[in-house]
Amino acid sequence: MFRIRKEFQFSASHQLSHLPPDHQCARLHGHNYIVVVELAAETLNKDGFVRDYHDLKPLKTYIDDSFDHRHLNDLLDVPSTAENLARHFYDWCRAQWPETSAVLVSETPKTWAEYRP
Repeated sequence: MFRIRKEFQFSASHQLSHLPPDHQCARLHGHNYIVVVELAAETLNKDGFVRDYHDLKPLKTYIDDSFDHRHLNDLLDVPSTAENLARHFYDWCRAQWPETSAVLVSETPKTWAEYRP
């Protein structure tokens, strides 16, 4: 299996108000997010790629236009956790590129959430 990954970044605020008031994530705060999309294929296309990295530019546009410097609670119908963001971006990417196999989201340098069906 061949796998490729590409990283994207954005900054946004959120609040997990369903958590107890003394939980740090219940307060309004923000992160510098990293999103990594992974695509996989058993064979390469005629150009020798799983997918040309240039083809992934619509994800950058989507993130920049819809998520960067926004309040995530206004954008998602589920709690704005890294896990739910990973699922959201996976679903969006999979609709564009059937080779999408996983999406990882980082809120901090030491934390990662992954959605991989």
